[in-house]
Amino acid sequence: MMRVTSIAAVAANGVIGKDNDLVWKLRDDMQFFMETTRGHHVIMGRRNFESIPAKYRPLADRPNIVVSRDPSYDAPGAVVVTSVEAGLDLARAAGESEAFIIGGGQIYALALAAGLVDRQLLTHVAAEPEGDTFYPAFDGAAWAGERLAVQEADARNEHGFEIWAYTRR
Repeated sequence: MMRVTSIAAVAANGVIGKDNDLVWKLRDDMQFFMETTRGHHVIMGRRNFESIPAKYRPLADRPNIVVSRDPSYDAPGAVVVTSVEAGLDLARAAGESEAFIIGGGQIYALALAAGLVDRQLLTHVAAEPEGDTFYPAFDGAAWAGERLAVQEADARNEHGFEIWAYTRR
């Protein structure tokens, strides 16, 4: 059975982005993201795909699936599907053990609301930046949380953060 994990860095005020871009520089969290998702299918929305700098798109060493309402959307190096469920079906058919929902806000909200997510890997960032994209609130009672790592602000990380894994109860 394939596990479905959402993975995101979330500010204390729920912000995950602004103007289709990240709102911080957290090199150690980016390294965690890359190491955790490497070799696994990543599912993202069109705007999230477009926010990845061209030289890194598609994300290397992992199958990229882009969700778009437009089935003719061109995402070089990625597979385009019209729903999160269709993306998960592709990953399952490929024998994937764990697929990652990597954003943005609408895709996270759709996946959580539909009950598709088994685990959330959330980096709780000690900041409250302005933003226009948010990670959806979720019922903490429905999830068991475990802290995986703590990182203080330093030369590599603009803000301190904690990485938590939440597993559906």
